[in-house]
Amino acid sequence: MSQHPNLEQALKYYFGYDNFRLGQRQIIEQALENRDLLIVMPTGGGKSLCFQLPALLKKGVTIVVSPLIALMQDQVESLRDNGIAATFLNSSLNGHQTRSREEAIVNGKVKLLYVAPERLLSDRFLPFLDLVHHQVGISAFAIDEAHCVSEWGHDFRPEYRQLKSLRKRYPDIPTLALTATATDRVRGDIIQQLGLKQPSIHTASFNRQNLYYEVRQKTKNAYAELLEIIRENEGSGIIYCLTRKKVDELTFKLEHDKISALSYHAGLTDEERAKNQTRFIRDDVRIMVATIAFGMGINKPDVRFVVHFDISRNLESYYQESGRAGRDGEPSKCILFFGYGDIKTIEFLINQKPDPQEQLIAKQQLRQMIDYADGTDCRRTIQLGYFGERYAGNCGNCDNCRSPKPVQDWTLEAMKFLSCVARTKERFGMLYIIDVLRGAKNQKINQNEHNKLSTYGIGKDRSVEEWRILGRSLLHQGLLEQTNDGYSVLKLNALSWEVMRKQRTVSLAIPIAPKITVEHESEKAAEVEILMQRLRSLRKQLADEQSVPPYVIFQDSTLKLMAQVQPQTKAEFNKLSGVGSHKLAQYGEKFLAEIRAYRTEQGLTTKEDNSKPAVNLPSETELYTYQLYQQGLNVTQIAQKRNIRPSTIIRHLCDLIDKNQQIDINQLVPLERQQKILQVLEVLGDIALTPIKDYLGESYSFDEIRLVREKWRRENRK
Repeated sequence: MSQHPNLEQALKYYFGYDNFRLGQRQIIEQALENRDLLIVMPTGGGKSLCFQLPALLKKGVTIVVSPLIALMQDQVESLRDNGIAATFLNSSLNGHQTRSREEAIVNGKVKLLYVAPERLLSDRFLPFLDLVHHQVGISAFAIDEAHCVSEWGHDFRPEYRQLKSLRKRYPDIPTLALTATATDRVRGDIIQQLGLKQPSIHTASFNRQNLYYEVRQKTKNAYAELLEIIRENEGSGIIYCLTRKKVDELTFKLEHDKISALSYHAGLTDEERAKNQTRFIRDDVRIMVATIAFGMGINKPDVRFVVHFDISRNLESYYQESGRAGRDGEPSKCILFFGYGDIKTIEFLINQKPDPQEQLIAKQQLRQMIDYADGTDCRRTIQLGYFGERYAGNCGNCDNCRSPKPVQDWTLEAMKFLSCVARTKERFGMLYIIDVLRGAKNQKINQNEHNKLSTYGIGKDRSVEEWRILGRSLLHQGLLEQTNDGYSVLKLNALSWEVMRKQRTVSLAIPIAPKITVEHESEKAAEVEILMQRLRSLRKQLADEQSVPPYVIFQDSTLKLMAQVQPQTKAEFNKLSGVGSHKLAQYGEKFLAEIRAYRTEQGLTTKEDNSKPAVNLPSETELYTYQLYQQGLNVTQIAQKRNIRPSTIIRHLCDLIDKNQQIDINQLVPLERQQKILQVLEVLGDIALTPIKDYLGESYSFDEIRLVREKWRRENRK
């Protein structure tokens, strides 16, 4: 068939778009040539158009197989809105409606017919399909949500497996399989299970750049954090929970806190679910709290945030569910609360599966999900890698890239931990090992005479939580095994011995949050909340003065730490996670003044700030950059080695100059350029970087200016 020059005209005519998105035109051309196709495109990538436009340009009717009633109605409604002859047949219709629609189809008045797989393959429907084929012709079968055919997919549906019989019945009608997520394994399965003949495979990038990904540890304050997310973000949000009970509890709490929210789960009637979904789509209600029963194919482009209040069962589901945020391409947030209690719930659900093979697959997928939640790499790298797409990292739009956790060398602690597992003969779980390491005085240890081991008490200097983080990390890094018999007994493997023989180092990203022990939890919580509100108003005021969002000043987590720790000196303030030297200099005094004022009003003690030198000690992450710099590596090499952005390395170097470390900036900025920048600084003084850059012109980079300004500041301080 020749090229199709009028496709753009047809696109504009039917759908109002001027141009195709990347990859769409080629797919549509191949569909018009009656090829079998496998189309893998992320949610919001425009995959529906790939079968809808060819359906309008070909003779006959295209049969679209879709697994959810809500999804069908949604798509048919929006097609009809565009004046396109589309209809659906499903259980929501009465006999009269079904007959009149069937008549319209046989009379050639319908171009797209949506139908569920169960109905399509029923004894009553297949003869009707033969009649349609005979009278008007079937132009194609489009199998939407095609991953449902694979038990390796995240939403396996046995009825999808029977769709292969369509191929036998109508061998010459082309089939298009469409899915928003599929690993290589699932793709192979789709081709085989649907009997696709030499299909042309189209895979769009899975990278949704507008989505911000973040994982938070689920603590006692998780609900308060959730409220904060809802109140601080405009627009609609979806909150996913693992169980119906959780959904109902959370909806009740949110309503109580004056947040308009509705529930969605399999325990509600079809009518209630449909009503709630419509109210959410129409913005009558802001928040949908749901189990995974909700959202497959939901067409609401302006969901601004998706919160997983419980961990997902696997990465594919997580990508699909979180991907319901920001389908309009606008910035949106995907936040996952990760608590180890959820894992027990999912493991319980997995163990209910009758098929041992399915259990095995599900456990493997859960492990990958935990690795994602615990991971310290760029979240996109982990996600896209799962779908076989390489991504270099440093996306700048996830928590790990925006605030890399400092990685520490924990080899010595790992050696202690693993040798304790060895000396207790690999017969115990993690908590017992930690008790031995910390020299706990309990009966079981005494009975086993483990209080006489050389490893007894050698880990007193670390908290239970720190040892637990290490233990989990050793498991996730594959340096330690754990039995799956329900007892979770720790077992050593070949890599464990490499660590113990000093042949392998162990790095650990430790979330740095001061542990606060409080006698009167509720009083303290109320106190923290009051101070938090004051700090939040101060942050808002500063943000408004600079016309930036409040989180640019300090993230919520840092604000929370301020309210909990209540630092009163710059040295104490500087220790908070999220406070660098620049922010210390810019905002430290203002926030400290607010904290002191609050403490005075509460009749609490305050102290004056006499600590100057402590502020100027480099942080651990800066020292690591400094070591590499001293070894002669340049900025790009250091950034590559540390897997963080060059601009972050420049910031470290500036902070090191500020802290009186020996940095020779002649290696970093040519002398004549330094002189030019220094001249401008002498004229303009210590001001923001942008006006300096405007003054110097395009050929000067922010990084060069930043370095020279830091050196100039230090010279002027002396």
